[in-house]
Amino acid sequence: MADNFTFELVSPERLLVSEEASIVTLPGADGDMGVLANHAPLMTSLRPGVLTVTAATGGDDSYFVRGGFADIGTTGVTVLAEFAVKASEMTQEMFDAQKSLVEAELEEAKTEANEDKMASTQAYLDQLTHMERSLVTA
Repeated sequence: MADNFTFELVSPERLLVSEEASIVTLPGADGDMGVLANHAPLMTSLRPGVLTVTAATGGDDSYFVRGGFADIGTTGVTVLAEFAVKASEMTQEMFDAQKSLVEAELEEAKTEANEDKMASTQAYLDQLTHMERSLVTA
């Protein structure tokens, strides 16, 4: 029997998930990563993407997350997301709202003439746009 661990997904509004999981796949800042029980402790920032959790009881659930952090330890994973919603519930209106927030950050970076912030925010916007094409169907 595979080892399981505690998984929690928290958005600013509420706790979305708290359950025993066998694997969690995260959209880490440097690429997707799979987390199993007894993973080496680390903390990573998240990029816009799909987080997938396989419950200990079986079955997968997917969530769209925009930003935040994942705190990974040997006994569990806690994701603190800037925005999170079940992937199947993501709407065009939700994407438009998220893109508006990032576009405002990009305009602020341009006003400040902060090239590093402009580049990272533009990359973030590009990732968000890519996710939009993947998740929202006409």
